[in-house]
Amino acid sequence: MEGPRLSGIGMTSARTRERLVQRLQDQGIKDQRVLDRIRNVPRHLFMDEALASRAYEDTALPIGFGQTISQPYVVARMTEALLAAGETSKVLEIGTGCGYQTAVLAPLVKELYTIERISSLLGKARRTLRELRIRNVHCRHEDGSLGWPARAPYDGILLTAAPHAVPPALFDQLVVGGRLIAPVGPDGRQELMRYTKGENRLHKESLGAVSFVPLLSGLQR
Repeated sequence: MEGPRLSGIGMTSARTRERLVQRLQDQGIKDQRVLDRIRNVPRHLFMDEALASRAYEDTALPIGFGQTISQPYVVARMTEALLAAGETSKVLEIGTGCGYQTAVLAPLVKELYTIERISSLLGKARRTLRELRIRNVHCRHEDGSLGWPARAPYDGILLTAAPHAVPPALFDQLVVGGRLIAPVGPDGRQELMRYTKGENRLHKESLGAVSFVPLLSGLQR
């Protein structure tokens, strides 16, 4: 039986979610698996109740600690870009945040490893993922710029915060043929990039302008 947080209150109505999905389709999101996840993941669970009535707007919203829950279009775009080249079994996510991107991506891959530098945020994300019975996610409180080398290599890596340049350690943890999706650049001039690791070089392509919080080093309670 669903608890009160998962029950069908007005803000989570099928019509509200369907409007969001239609908006993403109008903006070019085509992968039906991704659209279904946006439709089915209860985004309101990943934010404070005071903002929950805005959960199905296509906008980023604050979640505390100077962080945001990403805009649904950007979550869908990054997920679609990561999965576009075919099967992606093992993925590393840098920046768990509230866990919304994690919840959208997790059922579309075999194993998802996720790192968050802010302990309090990671604790909340773990609880929400557990409530949603998402069981293939492995969480770690760590500096994301270091990656998670003990679990490498990964078929894909996804960053939810923007470095000025992608830390080389992350490319080292990708398989040949693997993809890394990241917002890159200083505030106000960030581009969403997709890197594909070749035998001898990285292929990179820009997926458009974005705005993310910066990727910071070090740990925080």
